[in-house]
Parts: sequence; C-alpha cells; structure tokens
Amino acid sequence: MGNLYRFVEPILLFLLKRKGQAYGYELAGEMLPYVLTDAEVERAALYRTLRNLERNGNVTSEWMTERRGPARRIYRITPKGEQHLTEWITVLSHMAKRMAQLTREARELQASCPPRTGAADRRPLASGPVQRPVMARAGRGGTRTPGRGTGS
Repeated sequence: MGNLYRFVEPILLFLLKRKGQAYGYELAGEMLPYVLTDAEVERAALYRTLRNLERNGNVTSEWMTERRGPARRIYRITPKGEQHLTEWITVLSHMAKRMAQLTREARELQASCPPRTGAADRRPLASGPVQRPVMARAGRGGTRTPGRGTGS
C-alpha cells in the first residue's frame, strides 16, 4: 500500500473516526503515539495526505469561519474512509504478525550465534563463484522473476 509516508493515512483515518472531526493541527498533535518511527511527521506530509484522502473521497473538509482569527479547515471521515480504514487495519495486522515473527526469530538467532568480529569471520561462507538465481520471463510484459528456469 505504498511507501512509509502512506502509513500516515491509517493514523489520520483512525484519529478522525475516533474524534468525529478535527483540524489539521489537532491531528498533527495526536499522531506521535501511532507513527512507525521516532521522527515527527512533517506538516507538509500530513496536509498532503489529508488532501489525497479528500481527493479520493475518504475524508471531507470545510472551512470554519465562525471563530475569531483565521479560517480553519475541519476534516471528517466519510463512509468510504471508514472502509479504507478497515482495509488498512487488515494490512497492518498482517504486517504486525510478520514483524513480530521477524523480531522473534532475529532475537533467537542473535542469542544462538555469537557476533562475528575477526578478519577470519569476514570471509565468505562458501568458496567458489557466487550463484545467482536464474531469471525467467513472466508473461508478455517481460517481467522477470527469480528462481525459475528459463523454459527454453
């Protein structure tokens, strides 16, 4: 479902579903506990994501001018956005399981194998030339997939 910045989407959808409606700066202030890195989400990325979500029909926005000060845009999740959030939950649940598996197995490997430190440890594990996977065409598009025979 996209690069790391796309992971801002489910957070925004989640916060809007929980809050009902919110201003962009409110959302920015509430995102930190849910982001995937320790880095703060750039405001430009947040507003770009909100615009994309609106363009795709997942959120709506309107200008609020009733209060003193400048007009502010308030965002709300749509039924389509709620469905999109459900899809994200499925994807993130699957990823969480796989990341937990990777973390568990990596810790087990670290515990069972001492760290490599000396020059002798930096030698390749196998002697001889490196074996590369055979690449085969996959269909008319010319996409090649590793590990399959050439078929010719």
